[in-house]
Amino acid sequence: MYVRRVELTDFRSYERVAVDLDPGVTVFVGQNGTGKTNLVEALGYVATLDSHRVATDAPLVRAGRISAVIRCEIVHDGRELLVELEIVPGKANRARLNRSPVRRAREVLGALRMVLFAPEDLELVRGDPAERRRYLDDLLVARQPRYAGVRADYDRVVRQRNALLRTAYLTRKVGGTRGQDLSTLTVWDAHLARHGAELLAGRLELVSALAPHLTKAYDAVAAGRASASIAYDSRLGTITPDRARLEEILLDALAERRTAEIDRGVTLVGPHRDDLALVLGDLPARGYASHGESWSFALALRLAAYEMLRSDGIEPVLVLDDVFAELDTGRRDRLAALVGGATQLLVTCAVPGDVPPALRGVRYDVGGGTVTRAA
Repeated sequence: MYVRRVELTDFRSYERVAVDLDPGVTVFVGQNGTGKTNLVEALGYVATLDSHRVATDAPLVRAGRISAVIRCEIVHDGRELLVELEIVPGKANRARLNRSPVRRAREVLGALRMVLFAPEDLELVRGDPAERRRYLDDLLVARQPRYAGVRADYDRVVRQRNALLRTAYLTRKVGGTRGQDLSTLTVWDAHLARHGAELLAGRLELVSALAPHLTKAYDAVAAGRASASIAYDSRLGTITPDRARLEEILLDALAERRTAEIDRGVTLVGPHRDDLALVLGDLPARGYASHGESWSFALALRLAAYEMLRSDGIEPVLVLDDVFAELDTGRRDRLAALVGGATQLLVTCAVPGDVPPALRGVRYDVGGGTVTRAA
């Protein structure tokens, strides 16, 4: 799989730009703030319908405009796909696949499979559990796009259930009764258990498949200085990917925590409360790993995702966004050796000398709202 062309209209800093790409290595060079990351962010949006930099769509639209458009031509197994996305902050995005409108934007997921590593990924190791849950769920969708629907359904149920619990909580604070307010809570419990069990099972199966790739990737990046591992950390305790059993466990846990949820006005049970445990040697990476070890672990998580997708028969586009400036010479060279064989590798940098010689392929100069192929 590779991206043959990307066109942006009113996306971030670009009024209009089009870039033709080839398989192999492409390096985008430009000073910080000139739009290098905007290009790969747009591709990441096609792959995930989300930005790795911001939580909402509003910053993606050029100042003074009401919408942005991304057009992306993708070649996969000799088949050509054109994905078009119109981003309208505050409204549902509109999408077209091969010029035909699709009912939901998420129907384009799977057209472009991509693994992106960026400086923000240090938060996978040092940040809150939400960062690691997002990593798992994005990878789950990249591996099996049907999970986009599961994820959306689960998030919708949690929002509805939280709204119900919050209303009951506020009613009690002013002296009301809670019975009528919670009359539909049992219905939402059933929905949460069903969708939550499906999401949990998918995550458990994913972590099982990902774990050996992570251990191998960390060993390669860190040159065997320590061992790394991952495990799914559920508040439900030890669980297995048996969907029927998971549904029962979730229903039991919801019943057990009912009083606490009413008292706090929020859903306390479900996969939205879980984490991915990152272990370095015998200690948790968060809080114990050094700066260099944290970078190696973050790199290993992305490389493991890349290798797992490849082992599934999926050849994703690989993106390294301003990564080499953060790495020492040894890690740079080891990373270059690991990714040099990618079908398509996109690299961004401010200083060309930061990119190892083995990865100096086609070069584009970025600046002033333009992207120009170097001679």
